[in-house]
Amino acid sequence: MTRSPLLRLPLAAVVVLTLLVAIWAGLIRIGWPWPSAQVSWVGNHGPLMVSGFLGTLIALERAVALGSRPAFIAPLLGAAGSLALVFGLPDPIGPLLLTLSSAGLVAINGFIIRRHSAVHTAAIAIGALALLGGNILWLSGRQVSAAAPWWLTFIVLTIVGERLELSRVIRPSRLVIWLFAISTGVVIVGLIVSLVDFTQGVRLLNLGFVALALWLVRYDIARKTVHRNGLTRFVAVNLLLGYVWLAIGGLIGLRYAGIAAGPAYDAWLHGIFLGFVFGMVFAHALIILPAISGLSIPFRRILYGPVLLMQVGLLMRVTGDLASLWELRRWGGLINGLAILSFLLLVMILAISERRLRKPITTQ
Repeated sequence: MTRSPLLRLPLAAVVVLTLLVAIWAGLIRIGWPWPSAQVSWVGNHGPLMVSGFLGTLIALERAVALGSRPAFIAPLLGAAGSLALVFGLPDPIGPLLLTLSSAGLVAINGFIIRRHSAVHTAAIAIGALALLGGNILWLSGRQVSAAAPWWLTFIVLTIVGERLELSRVIRPSRLVIWLFAISTGVVIVGLIVSLVDFTQGVRLLNLGFVALALWLVRYDIARKTVHRNGLTRFVAVNLLLGYVWLAIGGLIGLRYAGIAAGPAYDAWLHGIFLGFVFGMVFAHALIILPAISGLSIPFRRILYGPVLLMQVGLLMRVTGDLASLWELRRWGGLINGLAILSFLLLVMILAISERRLRKPITTQ
């Protein structure tokens, strides 16, 4: 039953809706004078994107992989919390549901660790704990900027943990594993320190991000697969671009550690969330979405178009942030939004076209 699209497809639809609302809210925040169906959308841009979109998507992917009914409680709670934010239900309904969803994701990862204890599963589980920690801070009434380092840690450790798991095919040495563990440890220490000294904690956190970016550039299998063709190269290109943005975001965070608002804060967050995280989303979409939806999505080279748009827009945005060029920043943000939307649209078109091609022809 849990493998049926009757449950997966509605959850996936809520994930997409949450993403669209989060993009719209983000564009309003960056200066585009557009209407908003709910006043709360603008203030909830970050929670919608991280806890709503990414948190629910990852919980859904984990639940589908496990194929267990109880595992679907986490994405169901995430979808409910996302809809509560989208439709402007009063606090603390949305934050509470999303916090419970992240607790469910922690439980899922705890189950995975019991089945397979390894460095990569530990890193992913710690990432889930960071999501829970960030959501608890948000639920308790703290500013989104206080939860942001925790949410960043969630998605960064989730991704690097998965990349470490895939690197097993090239059998990394014990030294490589230790370098990964040390870099991850710096991130964790920074997160803990941020509770008592926000500036120094965030500085350590970003030092760990830079170390992980360098580790990924040096040891990830994408360095080899980028020389192949088709989907394999597409995945590798997005991964390597994402690693560069993780390093850039980490360096910005090191330089401006402790800031909780303003253009440098925007450059730090979006350098990582757009450059690194959406690089991973683009890279793995044609692998993860078929597993979630049951639809077949073929690779086509036109998908490089949104990738190029994302890079151009993000360069404009970060440059505008750091050089106080507000129009450049605003247009860069719009191009980023168009990059995500165009990628989503192309994926839908490719899925529909493939489904029509595979549909059996009947004769009368």
